[in-house]
Amino acid sequence: MIKNQFTRTGFAAAAMAVFFAACSGDDETKAIKNNDKPIPVVVATPSGSAGAGIVANGQVEATQSAMISTRMMGYITGVHVRVGDAVKEGQLLFSISSADIAAKKAQTEAAIAQADAAFQNAEKDYERYKTLFKNQSASAKELENMALQYNGAKAALQAARQMRNEVEAQMSYTNVRAPFSGVVTQKMMDVGNMASPGMPVVAIEGKGSLRISASVQEADIAALKPGTAALITIAAARKVVKGTVTEVSASSQYSGGQYPVRISIPAADQKDLYAGMFAQISIAAPEGLAHTQDAVMVPLSSIVRRNELAGIYTISHDNTALLRWVRLGKEQGNEVEVLSGLDKGEKFIVQYDGKLYNGAPVTLKNAGSL
Repeated sequence: MIKNQFTRTGFAAAAMAVFFAACSGDDETKAIKNNDKPIPVVVATPSGSAGAGIVANGQVEATQSAMISTRMMGYITGVHVRVGDAVKEGQLLFSISSADIAAKKAQTEAAIAQADAAFQNAEKDYERYKTLFKNQSASAKELENMALQYNGAKAALQAARQMRNEVEAQMSYTNVRAPFSGVVTQKMMDVGNMASPGMPVVAIEGKGSLRISASVQEADIAALKPGTAALITIAAARKVVKGTVTEVSASSQYSGGQYPVRISIPAADQKDLYAGMFAQISIAAPEGLAHTQDAVMVPLSSIVRRNELAGIYTISHDNTALLRWVRLGKEQGNEVEVLSGLDKGEKFIVQYDGKLYNGAPVTLKNAGSL
């Protein structure tokens, strides 16, 4: 009985020791957290307008471009152009091994010769039997048989000639030529590579004819139509030019909810522009449809990127940094629209001193409004 009492006393002492150790650990963790120096931050609130009219982002592209491939499978025996070369319509771009096609062509030539000989013979027999029938030296049945042989030989000759046309068409696919004049922009394969139907070998773009390809949201599509004026800003070329909307797609089914539009660029303003340059388009909506969007706009510099996710730092109720994931919309200048994840009037961090992370204690340097 005394032994059991000592045992219970030992267990109680051990439990108390674990409890005090746990409390000591929690106090130490809190002490470490409290020892973190608050990071000075600058906060702001979103602006509430995306401006009047329509703003979209796009790219400069060639009005005429093509990825050149072949319909034949075979080894590439020659690529006759390089990236940057100017080519003319009909100029040879690349060649593919055509030994098997050449063999087929020889076979068709032999077949044509054989069919032609048979046709010549059938034609002579038919003419002879026509004379015999006229002189009543051959029956109508014999003349009919000769006519059938003659027509059959004629059809066989035509079929052989069509086979030659098919082989010649295949032969043309082994020497691929430029469909229009332009500039070679890409070369995907070299001599010795295996070319397959539909696999691009070179790419060319029409020279001297550029346009803007952009996308607009569904809220703006009703305000657009061909002929609408647009102001195009191309930062890389340091140019601002006036363009005209030429195409407006009526569907966004295959473009992620955005409606594709194309805008022409005057020929005089295309100097120093290259396909692929980014452009910002501003379009004044027609009277009656112009609108000022009540959007949540934040600086692009305040957005945090994590792989394909976008976030922004806000401040929690206990004055710590809180990373909020947001969904972004269109960009306008140095700002971007926040579609969800941040309310209008809610403060977010725009600047900070030190290394900011989720849960870091922060202190306000000053507050502002964009």
